[in-house]
Amino acid sequence: MSRELPIGLTPPDWLVRNLRAQPAPVNWPAVIRAAIALSLPLAVGLTVDRPGYGALASMGALNGVISDTASAYRLRIPTIAIPQLFGAVGITLGALVYGHGWVAVAAVTGVALVSGMISTIGAVASVSGLLLLLTSVIGAGLPLPGEWWMAPLLMAGGGLLVLVLALLAWPLRSGVPERAAVADSYRAVAELLEVGGSDSGTSQAYDAGRHAVTQSLNQSYDIILAHRARHHGRSPELTRLLAQLNAITPVVEAAPAARLSGNPLPPEVPAAVRHLASAVESGHTGPTGLKLPAPTTETGRAVDHALRHAADVVANPDVDPRGIDDRLGRPAALSIRAARALRGVTLSAASWRYGLRLALCIGIAQALVSLIPVPRSYWVALTITFVLKPDFGSVFSRALLRALGTVAGLVIAAAVLAEVPRGWWDVPVLFLLAPLIPALTPRGYGYQTAAITPVILLLSDVLSRQGTALLLPRLGDSLMGCAIALIAGYLLWPESWHTRVGARLADAVQDTARYVEGAFGPDPVDPPARARMRRGLYRTLSAIRTEFQRALTEPPPTGRRAAAWWPLVVAAERIVDATTAARVRVAHGAPPPSTTEATQVARQLRELAEGLRESETLYEVRTDLTGPEGSVLEPLRQEVAAARAIASPH
Repeated sequence: MSRELPIGLTPPDWLVRNLRAQPAPVNWPAVIRAAIALSLPLAVGLTVDRPGYGALASMGALNGVISDTASAYRLRIPTIAIPQLFGAVGITLGALVYGHGWVAVAAVTGVALVSGMISTIGAVASVSGLLLLLTSVIGAGLPLPGEWWMAPLLMAGGGLLVLVLALLAWPLRSGVPERAAVADSYRAVAELLEVGGSDSGTSQAYDAGRHAVTQSLNQSYDIILAHRARHHGRSPELTRLLAQLNAITPVVEAAPAARLSGNPLPPEVPAAVRHLASAVESGHTGPTGLKLPAPTTETGRAVDHALRHAADVVANPDVDPRGIDDRLGRPAALSIRAARALRGVTLSAASWRYGLRLALCIGIAQALVSLIPVPRSYWVALTITFVLKPDFGSVFSRALLRALGTVAGLVIAAAVLAEVPRGWWDVPVLFLLAPLIPALTPRGYGYQTAAITPVILLLSDVLSRQGTALLLPRLGDSLMGCAIALIAGYLLWPESWHTRVGARLADAVQDTARYVEGAFGPDPVDPPARARMRRGLYRTLSAIRTEFQRALTEPPPTGRRAAAWWPLVVAAERIVDATTAARVRVAHGAPPPSTTEATQVARQLRELAEGLRESETLYEVRTDLTGPEGSVLEPLRQEVAAARAIASPH
């Protein structure tokens, strides 16, 4: 019979959130790639009697596994290959300063500055910066076999082996991941319509469904538009997929109108969207055979019109790229985006703050181990590299999870190093340990650390031959690195323990005011521009949700301060929904509001945004908002009043 823990022994909420495993499906192809890519180079090295070379190539394969995050085949090339180039540069720089004392300290600290700064560019640049610093620390801390050029060549080769394995199925499955992503977006919309258009759907369920739609559309647009930056409309399949993504947008816009109307949608509507999702995923063209009941309301007409338009686009085998309403805008050429990124990195205050913060911690670690004899001291800087990557989330929670994950990983490594003879037995052990990395990484940082630690220790032992003598020093080094990251990278930076939810939310409310004016103001924008504004708003609100979840993992008082903003995050999303619903109703027969009424609502939103910016606590604002009865903006006005009431102190 279970017993509840006494109140004093109940773990705090922030600790429970940190330790809770995230639900995620296992990516079996990535699991198989990791097993082959890490064990094969070591087996080849043992075959030619160069186990050290094999271990270096396996380390490079580990870097490739860390970079292997893209689902679309075309995106895997830059996602995996570019970080390997940075890793090769890092190992070369580190090896050149190995054993040079304070020169090595200065060099690795400089690399840390660059690594932190380029991490602000994007996902690929972030992993590239991570591997640049990671490999430079290894090169500066471990004696590497062979000539200076051998280590970067072997590590890059190991990483490229992962890329080759990731591209093997491309000729047989070309376009499948892209179609699956777009189909998943359609299914997410079907779930939203099912929850939002039924009597039993709760507000929480609808909010969760809307967030899922936003995330799915973000992912799909990112995949398709990243391709178009290189193809410029020359790929008929990508052009069709973009048209299909654009076609589902009016259905998404009709969802809040259905939610606010109070009239349940017939079950045939979400079933029709799922039917279209299956057609998209299979690449089917031709009649879709939708069976929809005749609409009887403004909202029903909006949903019916949007669905039939989406069905026409899905059924069309030939799409003219010149006729596509590019709702998010065509990405700029790669050279232009690279120039913008370089300019942003060098001129951004946030970029310099991140870089200096990481460089300070790495510099302290390198100086400390230079003054105090610490065997294999590179592990201290490695710990900081993983914990303090500024774009990876809460430094506090990552330091905590790093320590716990290292302990769990050391238990596995102890069994391996104590019981498994070095040599050919390392190959099957690595074949079994490597798949744990892609399998556990989506579960959370602590789980990833527990999976990576025994793999790195096993490969390090192939190079250093220390056996179980590695274990206790590695634990001490990890704890030392976590302590440096917490003190010099967290406590000394006030921005670390102040939530940024309020400031970001104020910006989102300000953008919402512009959205209201763009939809109903004296100078309304065209539908594509309005769609870009709405998509941008939901992207911003999705990022705020992510920031909110990150802040909840912080210890008090940061977590408690962040929790106070959650009702306003939801209120801002509902304001955007109400604006979209009003626009849909007007487009299908409802009387439009006056520009004066729209301007008044936009002004109320700006007052709310200004109040949110002026204080860390919730700011008192007026809630007595009035307007014409029966206006399509009445639900919007109610949502604005509710948000302003939430913002008032109680």
